[in-house]
Amino acid sequence: MFKYQLDDQIELRMLGLEHAYALYTLVDENRQHLREWLPWIDQTQSVENTKEFIQLTLKQYVDNNGIQAGIWVKGQLAGVIGYHMFNWQHKYTSIGYWLGEGYQGKGIMTKACETFINYAFDTLDMNRIEIRCASSNYRSQAIPKRLGFKEEGRIRCGEWLYDHYVDHIIYGLIAVDRFE
Repeated sequence: MFKYQLDDQIELRMLGLEHAYALYTLVDENRQHLREWLPWIDQTQSVENTKEFIQLTLKQYVDNNGIQAGIWVKGQLAGVIGYHMFNWQHKYTSIGYWLGEGYQGKGIMTKACETFINYAFDTLDMNRIEIRCASSNYRSQAIPKRLGFKEEGRIRCGEWLYDHYVDHIIYGLIAVDRFE
């Protein structure tokens, strides 16, 4: 199972069914905040919905096609980070992430992303990592910029968010970029 201690307060742990209540509670308490950027919030209406999501992530892990990890701060679930999928033929993956509002602005997600980047390149032998952010989600965009990703383009109307489309900015990092 995937588990990483980032420092004395932050840990990444693969999500398990035992985390369903904590994850649902975190989503529910941050529903309005998360809804601005995440299209699945309205479908998360119960602990049972959350268990279904976790079961999908466990299958993803077993199928060697991604990892979803809870971000734990001082023993409390603060958010989620994950690889959306693994493309083994072309050696690339993409990372998605979110944090509860009270945990933002503390460098937590930057540390979590840095761990996922190192794991992808050093353990999984990936060559490319992509992060996509809504064009007006500047806080999310700051993370790949801070970690050396290059802005590669824009996908117009890349995601439907409840009642409107948002453009996505694509950030890419390739293995050789780490040594420039």
